[in-house]
Amino acid sequence: MKVYMVGGAVRDRLLGLPVQDRDWVVVGATPEAMLAAGYTAVGKDFPVFLHPKTHEEYALARTERKTARGYHGFEFRTAPDVTLEQDLQRRDLTINAIAEDETGRLVDPYGGVQDLQAKVLRHVSDAFVEDPVRILRLARFAARFVDFSVAAETLMLMRHMVEQGEVDALVPERVWQELSRGLMEARPSRMFEVLRSCGALVRILPEVDRLWGVPQRAEYHPEVDTGMHLMMVLDMSARLQANLPTRFACLCHDLGKGTTPEELLPRHLGHEARSVDLLRELCQRLRVPNDCRELAEVVAREHGNIHRSGDMRAAALVRLLERCDGLRKPSRFADALLACECDARGRLGLEHDAYAPRPRLLRVLQAVQSVPTAELAEAAVARGLKGPQIAQVIHQARVEAVATLMGEAQELGGGS
Repeated sequence: MKVYMVGGAVRDRLLGLPVQDRDWVVVGATPEAMLAAGYTAVGKDFPVFLHPKTHEEYALARTERKTARGYHGFEFRTAPDVTLEQDLQRRDLTINAIAEDETGRLVDPYGGVQDLQAKVLRHVSDAFVEDPVRILRLARFAARFVDFSVAAETLMLMRHMVEQGEVDALVPERVWQELSRGLMEARPSRMFEVLRSCGALVRILPEVDRLWGVPQRAEYHPEVDTGMHLMMVLDMSARLQANLPTRFACLCHDLGKGTTPEELLPRHLGHEARSVDLLRELCQRLRVPNDCRELAEVVAREHGNIHRSGDMRAAALVRLLERCDGLRKPSRFADALLACECDARGRLGLEHDAYAPRPRLLRVLQAVQSVPTAELAEAAVARGLKGPQIAQVIHQARVEAVATLMGEAQELGGGS
């Protein structure tokens, strides 16, 4: 029995990056031998075991055979005679098909070290075409390793897979898993560029794909093209270290611009409402988590109002805050403001501009939060007021608090 460290741990060590998780392949063993050695079986589709002390994953060397379309259409074989080279051959990219034995010796039968040095993402073998998830994984790696290029022959294989309908067999959970991870990489735009270049984006996210070639008003968007703007917004979200819900909100904030009637271009009247409808369909299709969906709806619906909030009076600011449910969910409101900053700065030549609405509205939120609602409600009840009347008293107190703040700080804009 021989044990090898494989995959990302070897790749990242060779790149001088921190190693997060280590995976291991065991050659020449059986499930019975692993159990006898104290390992715990956890694999469903093929034998994977947890080390009795480190709890790291150890998989028996295996081969696989395509039996049906899609991610689940595989038959796996593990046996003591399966070689390390056979196991590595089934992996997606050469840079992920490097192994290291217990002495530190590298086993690299498919040129992964050379591709690391050349900064190339290249498939290991033609078996790449059998698993459509690999298209998403490669696109995600392009977003992580921003100076790596995709080998021409690999891009050709990916296009072939799309043409053969393999991408259409992807299950929603895997699409979301890879999409969400790609959004959190160093340059998310590269993921979408790769998916678009092989034709996969229109099959997976048609709402996003149709944004390229859609013009916007140059006085607001010097980059003009909506697709280019979206990529700049996503990369700004990475630059500002936004969380996943915020980055997803950035992805979906302008979907409605892809359905603007041609005669209205480059204006996009009503695109906010259309964006909300489209993102709801997208979220249902990909089974997007609620926190991502809810924030994306707020941003899609209100980002224009947030951008224009400097011209709002106190009452309008309080109504904006209430529509965003900012009092009940202040953290989500802060995320919405960050997404709007990404939108404002994700424009050609405006990347370094300050975004005044974000600190301004955070101060408005603080002013509204300072209103003693419990005391006001108690006093209103004592006066014989009920229901909507009490709510109106509280609302008016909030407006007055914001008006006072605006009087004290001219940079808030507007007026009382």
